[in-house]
Amino acid sequence: MQTLSTPQAAPQPAAIDTTIHRRQTRPVKVGNVTIGGNNPVVVQSMINEDTLDIDGSVAAIRRLHEIGCEIVRVTVPSMAHAKALAAIKDKLSATYQSVPLVADVHHNGMKIALEVAKHVDKVRINPGLYVFEKPKANRTEYTEAEFEEIGIKIRETLEPLVVSLRDQGKAMRIGVNHGSLAERMLFTYGDTPEGMVESALEFIRICESLDFRNIVISLKASRVPVMLAAYRLMVKRMDEFGMDYPLHLGVTEAGDGEYGRIKSTAGIGTLLAEGIGDTIRVSLTEAPEKEIPVCYSILQALGLRKTMVEYVACPSCGRTLFNLEEVLHQVREATKHLTGLDIAVMGCIVNGPGEMADADYGYVGKQAGYISLYRGREEIKKVPETQGVEELINLIKADGLWVEP
Repeated sequence: MQTLSTPQAAPQPAAIDTTIHRRQTRPVKVGNVTIGGNNPVVVQSMINEDTLDIDGSVAAIRRLHEIGCEIVRVTVPSMAHAKALAAIKDKLSATYQSVPLVADVHHNGMKIALEVAKHVDKVRINPGLYVFEKPKANRTEYTEAEFEEIGIKIRETLEPLVVSLRDQGKAMRIGVNHGSLAERMLFTYGDTPEGMVESALEFIRICESLDFRNIVISLKASRVPVMLAAYRLMVKRMDEFGMDYPLHLGVTEAGDGEYGRIKSTAGIGTLLAEGIGDTIRVSLTEAPEKEIPVCYSILQALGLRKTMVEYVACPSCGRTLFNLEEVLHQVREATKHLTGLDIAVMGCIVNGPGEMADADYGYVGKQAGYISLYRGREEIKKVPETQGVEELINLIKADGLWVEP
């Protein structure tokens, strides 16, 4: 007689981790904002006013800060601009509030950098331009002696700034640009991500030798594949050397419009998804205020920050029972101020409840002229389409989650 065996339950597949695990970095303070560590990814931008225009610069910084820009960079091409920053900082504090400021210093900027370091929270230098190397027309190589000679000059020029920032508890960004590598780096490593990384490492080692580690690193390029390769290689090298400096991400000179946004998202978003990056700037050829929504959209899409309502909406098809585009617009206009909520607008019952399962609230077409409102996976009520948005608001109010715009 055969004994019937008890059916065994099918093994359940292991849960897939969808969380982005960020690379652990050291915290670096920039004014009252901290980059790195366990802090959220920080959003930055840069004003395009002449820093000598104190009132204009203060207004531009304030506009950016009020819409969510957490650190603002200003350009400092001369000693007069450096001194103007003292007045800008004072006026910000007197008429608005203190805003973390970064000074951008280029071209033989030791004296300028030393002056501006008194007035800002972070100084950004470009290794390819900080010490000018006069190109030789007939050069075919850099000898080891020439390489070392310029390295010594760089250290002599950089040391006073490093000591000043170190003693004041301020920060430095070592900002390498693919398009402005020093001549000896180009001769030694070529126009490559490796040359970008080695350029950054040379400056990092000088800082470390002076016991200064309040450093943020960037390796920007206008071509996304070059930018990606440079940051990935930088992480690899830092891991090899036991370095944990935070990274500032950006695609430089991304352009404008839709393509500039896509290009920036392709570069910044790819690295953030890999856990790389602690602060970002989207560089658009548009008003700086246009950069901030793109930054937050990238961060929200990856689940790294929640700064707006997340809308889930189907693309519409022949089953859709109402004007989906129009209704989504109405729902968005009525609820876009409710930061932190997920709201779904779905055209029909076929995919609606399943596709919007993670949403807090759902607005779903069920039959012609009527829609169903959901709280999570639970259908709450069916109402005429003409009352849909109003009843959605009433449902949110009933749950105590409504705030007036």
